[in-house]
Amino acid sequence: MFPVEVKVLVDAAKRGGTLSDRIDLISSALLGRPYVENPLGGGPDEKEKLTVSLHGFDCVTYLETVLGLAAARSPRDFISTIRRMRYRNGRVNWASRNHYMTGWARSNGWIVSDLTRGAYAIEKNRLLSVVPGIKPVNAKFRVFPKRAFAQVKKLIETGDIILFATTKTNLDVFHTGLLLKRDDEILIRHATRRAGLVIEQPLHSFLSEHRMSGFMLLRPAIIHR
Repeated sequence: MFPVEVKVLVDAAKRGGTLSDRIDLISSALLGRPYVENPLGGGPDEKEKLTVSLHGFDCVTYLETVLGLAAARSPRDFISTIRRMRYRNGRVNWASRNHYMTGWARSNGWIVSDLTRGAYAIEKNRLLSVVPGIKPVNAKFRVFPKRAFAQVKKLIETGDIILFATTKTNLDVFHTGLLLKRDDEILIRHATRRAGLVIEQPLHSFLSEHRMSGFMLLRPAIIHR
């Protein structure tokens, strides 16, 4: 039995027009939900469970939930979309979970495309090693430096995903959120530990408040399976 709210949100999304409209609608409906530290739990020696909740999120589960609801044609489709986004080949186990967001982006080429390219993009190389029980991963990815925001801002559309690259040498991304274009302003909706809930704020304020190596942009697209 699926929670009533899942069906309500899926039905609302199906009436929501474009995918960007649906992402806007669903992400707005979840504003104010609590931030939850490590909502998926688990570990290399534990049996992995597919965890889906609308009651609270970290930044990644908020992103997955919004995309899953916006793209779903039914509650069952929502659950299967979450599983496919979260786990490589949809296999629910700890080793197959997309623990790093650059890996998440590569594994989810069926539902997102990478916009981080062109003259302003620079390459980063990292050895990712912060997840206990997972072998270190060599990661090569591109970012836009913060100083290039004014130039790449014109690429952004409502519903785009932003990944913030950390300055740490053993990690790729420290935070993520969904973007909304409002005339000449770009807003971010995200589940944030600092605020303790899902909020909306101007993107420029988040950029000015945090040190980072740059940011990546992804664009969702519905690929019917």
